[in-house]
Amino acid sequence: MARLNLLEETRYEKLPVTVYADQNAASVAVAKRIAGLIRKKEAAGQQAVLGLATGVTPIKVYAELVRLHRQEGLSFKNVITFNLDEYYPMKPDAVQSYVTFMNENLFDHVDIERANVHIPDGTLPADKVAAFCLEYERLIEELGGLDLQLLGIGRTGHIGFNEPGSAPNSGTRLVTLDDLTRRDASRDFGGKQNVPAKAITMGVGTIFKAREIILMAWSAKKAPIVRKAVEGEISGEVPATFLQLSDNVEFVLDADAASDLTRFDTPWLVKDCAWDERLIKKAVIWLSQAVGKPILKLTEEDYNSNGMAQLAVERGPVYQINIDIFNRLQHTITGWPGGKPGADDSQRPERAEPARKRSVIFSPHPDDDVISMGGTFIRLVDQGHDVHVAYQTSGNTAVWDDDVLRYMEFAIDFKHSIGEDTAQLQRIYDDMRAFIDKKLPNQVDTPEIRDVKGFIRKTEAISGARFAGLPDSNIHFQALPFYETGKTQKNSVGEEDIRLTMELLQKVKPQQVFTAGDFADPHGTHVVCFNIVMESLRRLRKTEAWVKDCWVWMYRGAWQEFPTHEIEMAVPLSPAEVLRKRNAIFKHQSQKDRPVFPGDDAREFWVRAEDRNRETAQNYDRLGMAEYAAMEAFVRYHF
Repeated sequence: MARLNLLEETRYEKLPVTVYADQNAASVAVAKRIAGLIRKKEAAGQQAVLGLATGVTPIKVYAELVRLHRQEGLSFKNVITFNLDEYYPMKPDAVQSYVTFMNENLFDHVDIERANVHIPDGTLPADKVAAFCLEYERLIEELGGLDLQLLGIGRTGHIGFNEPGSAPNSGTRLVTLDDLTRRDASRDFGGKQNVPAKAITMGVGTIFKAREIILMAWSAKKAPIVRKAVEGEISGEVPATFLQLSDNVEFVLDADAASDLTRFDTPWLVKDCAWDERLIKKAVIWLSQAVGKPILKLTEEDYNSNGMAQLAVERGPVYQINIDIFNRLQHTITGWPGGKPGADDSQRPERAEPARKRSVIFSPHPDDDVISMGGTFIRLVDQGHDVHVAYQTSGNTAVWDDDVLRYMEFAIDFKHSIGEDTAQLQRIYDDMRAFIDKKLPNQVDTPEIRDVKGFIRKTEAISGARFAGLPDSNIHFQALPFYETGKTQKNSVGEEDIRLTMELLQKVKPQQVFTAGDFADPHGTHVVCFNIVMESLRRLRKTEAWVKDCWVWMYRGAWQEFPTHEIEMAVPLSPAEVLRKRNAIFKHQSQKDRPVFPGDDAREFWVRAEDRNRETAQNYDRLGMAEYAAMEAFVRYHF
């Protein structure tokens, strides 16, 4: 019976999928399978031939293999590897090369024979590439093919660098990279303009010949393309869909990457559900959007025709369900994000008391506060709350080099204008220019350049916070140490990051904490900063009584928005407030027009924010709520 239920749940899925709670558990499981294969081959006196992937996805798999080697005696003496791909052109000692990646994450830490390591050669002359690719294929075939191929998946649906348009029988070859792929790689290269336009990759046909294929995907960013690959029609526009034709493939996902699959996203379409308040709200909002009707106009026929007959029978009549969800959604709307003094707060998202709250807005980068919740920020100040903003990182990797020179030129001219000697500044400026002229992609800036970039972003943040109405005493710059590497790759969180955050929280003793819950940012900084805040609050809760009365609100906006069913507080903005928010964002001039790391959204940050805030308001309007110009959305985090 359990097997039949599982088949019913997964009937939209066209290949095997295993879902783990998180990427750590999934990575350990994949590494265990690889280790089992290696040991099995070793016991039989055979070589294990592995196809390996690069990128963020397999890093923890390789870390677990290294641990198994060091602590449990796993030997790689009998292992032969073939990597999927390499940028072209690419020097093997470049920071961004996959040779460097594999050495740093696996090969330098295990006992593999270097002669058994094969990675496409990014240094070949153009006229030698085709012959190299044929030889790569021949070597794999001579060894009897790949025993196991590890894969990630790009947001274009590429496997390896087999971009949309790749043929299912393609072999190892030189390819042109999709623009989205290059944008996703831009943070590793210091900008898209530095990302190679081509790569050498194993073909889909080569991958298919492997006796076992494991495709791994982590995070909600991969959820849309995972759904296309698993549930969509086979198409060259999504090369990963070709894997549906294989009998030897398995997708290994974390819960976030699997979240768009039908059995998780809309489970009522594939099984009977245990209906709780959260799922009912999600389902009714989904139904309203699916049939294009406001919530209060949904009928029993709408429920029955869209997989929700069980809900209608168990919790009906449907009109009562509609009224309940309508009221719950309406109660999320408030013009008083700090609570309305003297009002009944039983149906409001925030408490009425204390009337004047102490609020801390944690901003991972120096502009996240105004981009993501600028309207709410300004309203909290206008309504008399004691608002503080804490800029967690300097953001000093996200400033153009020519801005540094421009500010230095200003400093030299100003110093000269007041009669002071400029010789030292001029020497520093000359050194900066010389460094920038020879700077390699993603090369770490000199300390002086990093300082100037940090100063630029600091002054912009001060200007934005002042515009929102804050006194200088309530503007805090933490410069958390984990960030200050000068590279896009940051350090692990340390005790000093926690200490600095606890110190600020103890100083303010807030009743409200606002923190970024926008974990789709391409740098990963948001989730790191969120975890620092939450760990600090958990520790303080053990000794500080005020923490029990501290509510945590997550905001989004720069990179994504909360789905409507998750929103617990929606703060409407008038047209005038939208304009005030825009002007606050404009204070961040270094991030206007074309920021260093724009992600895959070509819109400027202020445009993204306004579009998303308007879309949130329109979603509420279509569900039958009052019509507003814009809305900022929040979800309460319980810790």
